[in-house]
Amino acid sequence: MHAGIALPLVLLGALYTAGLLRLRRRAPSAVRTSQVACFAAGFATLVVALGPPLHELSEQLFTAHMIQHELLMVVAAPLLVLARPGPVLLWAFSRANRRRIGAAVRSPIVRGPWSVATRPFDAWLLHGIVIWVWHIPMFFQATLHNDLVHAAQHVSFLGSALLFWWSITHGMRRAARGMSIVYLFTTVVHTGVLGALMAFAHAPWYPDYAAGAARWGLTALADQQLGGLVMWVPASATYLVAALAIMRVWLRDSEWVVSEAQRA
Repeated sequence: MHAGIALPLVLLGALYTAGLLRLRRRAPSAVRTSQVACFAAGFATLVVALGPPLHELSEQLFTAHMIQHELLMVVAAPLLVLARPGPVLLWAFSRANRRRIGAAVRSPIVRGPWSVATRPFDAWLLHGIVIWVWHIPMFFQATLHNDLVHAAQHVSFLGSALLFWWSITHGMRRAARGMSIVYLFTTVVHTGVLGALMAFAHAPWYPDYAAGAARWGLTALADQQLGGLVMWVPASATYLVAALAIMRVWLRDSEWVVSEAQRA
């Protein structure tokens, strides 16, 4: 695994482990087992997506590159958001440093941009723009020839997905759930459209993959079509399942409100 990928992952895992052990000693029930499990699963997904053999394969096959991105956006990101790792990571530091970090996070310099970036519509729009812009052939193929561009692509995919899922899962007031369902369904639509366009294309958008695809007995077009199916079917299905899950909670709460109103 490349050092630029391995070191951040090792640091993240070490900070979470240290924070969890320290916090569990102080308050054993402060962190739910389900949250720890979500973090472990999300972290493992990051390792699978960014490590060998998938990372090396993503430089040869467009399909592998798409699998890598979907693991980051629709598996790792929601799991990490559900884990709520912020407090645990904070406890990896000394009390003085926790106070400094807390003060910095509460400062207007951080709170202002954060409040904008995590508004559901803004997070939805940013996530959609990132997905569509990076699939412009000029930008996507640049990742094959420049490690910094490749890293920027991964960071923007994961970062925008974290903001998107945060806005969806943390805006869980009953009035906000309806719009969360809309944002998820519209994400299903636009990612499905992009995947279908790639799957039904008559010419390859990403010819730079031709040599790598040939090693696996594929043409650049066939490789692209398989990658389009990855985005169109399993990735879109994840957003759809999340939308249906939130809709179930929304309808259950609505029934409770109606029931309480009738009793009154």
